[in-house]
This record gives sequence, structure tokens and C-alpha cells, in this order.
Amino acid sequence: MTTPLFDVADPAFLADPYPAFAAARATGELQWHDGFRQKVALSHAACSAVLRDKGMGRLWSDREPAEEFPAFNLLHRNSLLESEPPTHTRLRRLVAGAFGRGHVERLRPVVQALAQRLVDELAEPLRDGAEADLLETVAAPLPVEVIAELLGVPAPVRPALRGWSNAIVRLYEPDPPLAQQVAAERAAADFVTAMRELVAARRTEPGDDLVSDMIAAQADGDGRLSDDELVATCALLLMAGHEATVNGVGNGVLALLQHPDQWARIVAGADLARAAEELLRYDSPLQLFERTATRDVVVAGVAVARGETVAALLGAAGRDPAVFSDPDALDVGRSPNPHLGFGVGLHYCLGAPLARIELQAVLGALAVRLPGMELAQLPQRRPEFVIRGLQELRLRL
Repeated sequence: MTTPLFDVADPAFLADPYPAFAAARATGELQWHDGFRQKVALSHAACSAVLRDKGMGRLWSDREPAEEFPAFNLLHRNSLLESEPPTHTRLRRLVAGAFGRGHVERLRPVVQALAQRLVDELAEPLRDGAEADLLETVAAPLPVEVIAELLGVPAPVRPALRGWSNAIVRLYEPDPPLAQQVAAERAAADFVTAMRELVAARRTEPGDDLVSDMIAAQADGDGRLSDDELVATCALLLMAGHEATVNGVGNGVLALLQHPDQWARIVAGADLARAAEELLRYDSPLQLFERTATRDVVVAGVAVARGETVAALLGAAGRDPAVFSDPDALDVGRSPNPHLGFGVGLHYCLGAPLARIELQAVLGALAVRLPGMELAQLPQRRPEFVIRGLQELRLRL
């Protein structure tokens, strides 16, 4: 098979991977990639098939040597995201049942007020002629505060959540260096300790938070969530919710400011729900999601043997001309917009409604308070591929 023409260690590729995706897609929808040591899906149809096919599952294997990653493995071994039916069915029913008790709507005014306050803080130095970093001031603190509020995390613990999330997700990149591996396990261990203490406290003194509702949740014949499952669910919400929002806001605002006509549409009152979906399609904060074949399957005409792992390249799917007209154009009014940014099928993101509220709230606050903002300098990309984001996003008026 032909190896797709991209190198995830190449800074030029990380800056703009989409032309390379298009060139690779033109030679085949599903191909072997030497760097990943696995097949990669490059078209919308192939990625959808990988994510939807019941013969393609999320099968967790402990990171090895397992004795060096006890906390990291615990968080993933008990995760909703890393399981298949019947375990996944039980976990999702219990967690979704707790989520369905109004938590997203409860947090909507909290998210909107927080976004407005953070954007006001961003605006202060800008109005004095200085520069300010959107990521540091708005995009990074907002989802951490929202998730902490969702879970009922005590105030003294909240400042550590962001650092734990940043450290843990770096283990999702191909071949992370030893220092990052050590930092990820240390962060996972600290998170496990903090969440065990939170779960223990909520067992004796329930509140109006999601942890309390997950403790109380019980589905017919499914029992309750174990402490390890509760801790793993909290970690999943933190890491998925934090990274998706930080990088969705950063990538999205950068795209808007590089397309002033589209930012002008936002300022003029364009539908923020459609705009948020388009930003997630245009430059996906999550570029890769894996599945493992639980039986022999065929994807995009290519045989995938049982036990093979396939990577769905979500960013490539979002630029597929077979699904999106003029896919390299940013159109904040695009509809329909069947991007795969939140996944699809069995593992569709449980927190997608909350992530959408966060992104829309930030866009709305920026449009009202800082309609004249512009880039102070071209930002540097983070040196990772799977989690696609910026180092900073400095703005000025």
C-alpha cells in the first residue's frame, strides 16, 4: 500500500495538515501509514465506517510496563470511552441517566456568565492598547471551571485540574518522550486521589452535582457505578471537555480572524450554533480516534483483520469534498454540517451539548465586547498532532 504523504513530526504539516490529507486521500480512502504503524481512514465515509461498524471497537490494553502506569491504566480500564457492550451499555446508561437530570441546562447560565466575565478580563488590557492571550485568559480557564462546577469539585482542588488534564492527554500522542510519560502517570495518580476523596465525600453528603447523581444512579439490573468507574468518568469528562473546548475556541477564533468576512458575520448576528459546528469541522481539535477490529471487516474496500487498529482522521474527514462543498472554505452559515468532531455511533461524545454551549458562549461574548479584535501575531501551534491546538493566541484592538 502507498504510505500517506504526511509526517506528524514535520512543523509545516502541524501548521496546516489539510493539503497533505487531501493529497493522501486522493490515493486511497484507507491506507497504511508507516509512522503510525497502522491503517488510517482519510475520507468522511471511511472514518464514519470505522466509527460506526460494530466490528470495530474500543478495546483497551494497559499501557506497558503496566506496573509503571497504575493510575493512567485505572482511568482508562474503567472508562466509558474504552469499553464495548455489554460493559459500555451499562456504563453509558448509568452515566447518561445521571447527566440527563438537567445538568447541562443547569450550567447554561453559569457558562454564559463565566464567558462574559472572562472576555471582560481579556478586554481590559486590549482597550488600553496592550496585547492579551485569549487562551490563557478565556479558553483555558472556562472549561475547567465549568467541569469543576458540573462535578462539584472543591475550590482548593480546582486549580490543579488543568495541569492534570494537559499532562495526561500527552500520552495519546505517538511515542511520547519519557518525561511526558512520567508526568502523565503522576498527574493521573493525583487525579485519582482527589476524585476518590470527592466520591467518598459525596457518598455521605450528596449535593446537586453530577458526581452525587452518578453515585445515586441505578439502572434496571445494572447495579451502580463502582468507585473506579466514577473516578474514570470524572477523568473522561475533564480531559475530553477541557481539551475540546480550549482547542475548539483557540482554533476557531484563529480561523475567524484569518477570515475577517466570516468574523464580520458573527459580529452581525450569524447563528452561533451553526458557526460553532463549522469551526469544529474546519479545524478539528481532535484529529485522530482509534478503533480495533473485533472481527475481520472491510472498510472502504480494504480488508481489516481481527485485532488490527485503525485510526480515523477526523480532520481529514471534515475536509472531504465528497461531503462538504468547497471544504477548504470557512462558512459560518454552513448547513448541513455532518462533521465528525464529536464522533459518531456508539461512542458519540456524551458531553457534546455542554461543549457546544461553551463555544457558543465565548463567540457571543467576543462578538459583543470585542468586535474589533485582531491577531497581534501569528500564533505557534502546539507540537502535538492528535490533540490539535495553539500555544497561545495573542490579540489586540
